Amino acid sequence: MLQITNTHAASSAYVRLNQVGYITGETKQAILLASGSDSGASFSLVNTTTGITVYSGTVGSSKGSWSSTFPDTYLIDFSSFQTAGSYSIHVSGSIKATSPTFKIDSGANLYTNLLSNALFFYQSQRDGANVNSSVLNRQPSHLTDQTASIYSTPSYNSSDTLQGSLKKIGGPIDVSGGWFDAGDYVKFVETASYTDAIMLFAARQYPALLTGGSADINGEGKYGLDWLQKMWNNSTKTLYYQVGIGDGNGGSILGDHDQWRLPQADDKLSVSSSSPAYYIKYRPVFEAGSAGAQISPNLAGRLAADFGLCYQLYHTSDPTYANQCLSSGETVFDLAKTSSVSQLLTTAPNDYYPETEWRDDMELGATELYNATALGNLPSGLAHSDPSFYLSAAAKWANAYITGPNDGSDSLNLYDVSGLAHYELYNAITRAGNPSGLAVSQASLLSDLKAQLDAGTTQAKSDPFGFGIAYAGADATPHALGYALEASFYDQLAGVSTYKTFGLTQRNWALGSNAWGSSFIVGAGSTFPNCMQSQIANLAGSLTGGSPLQLGAVVDGPSATSNFSGLSLQSGMKACPPSGGDIFKTFTGKGARYYDNVVAWPSTEPADDYTALSILVFAQQI
Repeated sequence: MLQITNTHAASSAYVRLNQVGYITGETKQAILLASGSDSGASFSLVNTTTGITVYSGTVGSSKGSWSSTFPDTYLIDFSSFQTAGSYSIHVSGSIKATSPTFKIDSGANLYTNLLSNALFFYQSQRDGANVNSSVLNRQPSHLTDQTASIYSTPSYNSSDTLQGSLKKIGGPIDVSGGWFDAGDYVKFVETASYTDAIMLFAARQYPALLTGGSADINGEGKYGLDWLQKMWNNSTKTLYYQVGIGDGNGGSILGDHDQWRLPQADDKLSVSSSSPAYYIKYRPVFEAGSAGAQISPNLAGRLAADFGLCYQLYHTSDPTYANQCLSSGETVFDLAKTSSVSQLLTTAPNDYYPETEWRDDMELGATELYNATALGNLPSGLAHSDPSFYLSAAAKWANAYITGPNDGSDSLNLYDVSGLAHYELYNAITRAGNPSGLAVSQASLLSDLKAQLDAGTTQAKSDPFGFGIAYAGADATPHALGYALEASFYDQLAGVSTYKTFGLTQRNWALGSNAWGSSFIVGAGSTFPNCMQSQIANLAGSLTGGSPLQLGAVVDGPSATSNFSGLSLQSGMKACPPSGGDIFKTFTGKGARYYDNVVAWPSTEPADDYTALSILVFAQQI
């Protein structure tokens, strides 16, 4: 693995581009970031193997200011050059610059290894006994989850401090396995249900790429399903939504975030029931409600989608398992609480993932149950064996989303799955023969998807790098990947190429064509996060960009500058970067900062839901 050095010493100009490379026939653009005017400068494309200039041109007109430090940016377009090879861009003018080395090649050659990296990330996040020791020396962890106790939902104050004690209400229950949510070791149905839906959809769409071998997303998706099946008891109709507590009360009860360690260390703790670290070893499981209680519709919708996709993927290869999935999916869907909905159930505390929209989840769940039941040869005893039931329900919830308070306010990500739901429902309506009487039409689905993309393209016009989301928020990288996917969904359904360049720009942004000149995916490109806020990466991986790495991890990327106050090393953390400092600070702009430091959770914490979208984006390139 390439050793990453400080390539951001004082300079006047930088060439920002997709460091993974460009597919031969696609639009190929880079951005020149300059400290002063460089209008009319020329650039040359140099083959790094031969040293020969193979293409030359003039930089485009100014794309506007990035910051007071870099008031000038320019487009470099070399789309017409299509010869495979390894290259760098050299800018000659009043301010000179040279790009990182990149490739022009086929999608398969550029992106296949990145799919393998994505699988590597999820295997590094595995909990339980079934881990792969060749992945960052992972060892079995949290084996006490096999006999966990059940607790009622705890109370937290506005500072996420646990109030009172935990109330045990049942158990034991086996909730072992699954994935750690992010850089910590808590497990949530909220994020796992979303992650698994994306992975299973990807495996269904690209079976040749994602089944078996070094990118077996199909198999890893089933690993996620196994855990979700444990968190849902279909016999008693009870949902459990979380394993472990992130934050305790700072004294008598410690949470996961109070210690920095490798996960297997938790099993070695010697604790009594009164020890502050008791709930770190014997992790609580939180119940969403009593047996048969209604379920928060965001969780119900996504779980229904997971179980519907499960049936679609495994009804032939493992019919018993698939039938169990379908029965669970139908039951969960029927228990969704869809009236008088107030605060959605996500996690404890809620503001770890403060989700507010749920109609999109119900649309996706109904659509995947339609796709499952439309396969025919269904098991007996289902609540709804007529596929039209689910098609009508999907259209109902699509219409409710489109006419609801959050329509078109986001791109595809954890908090809004409407882009994927609309795509799936459009195709389901085609599959059903475009029946009359549905609450939504294909035209209205396409129009709503277009409205989301138009919001992104409008925002992109105000950014020299064409990013489709305002920088002052968070979750920048998954938003970019989500827009890349929505652009492809729309163009495919409409039979156009209207948003192709916009989609490529979002992909390129995540892979290095941004002000900071960093890819936000570990192992993708020449500069990527070295210092993630991941306990596994920090304690078992390299701190300098060498091997081993938590390959495939997608991090947040730039975040609002206000999010970086009060950051400090936690006991047990390895300082990263070892020398300290912030080599990216000079590139702060548009109210956003990117900080590659283990303390900087707003920029460098990896997450399961972030990484899921990269699988689909990379598969599409191939």
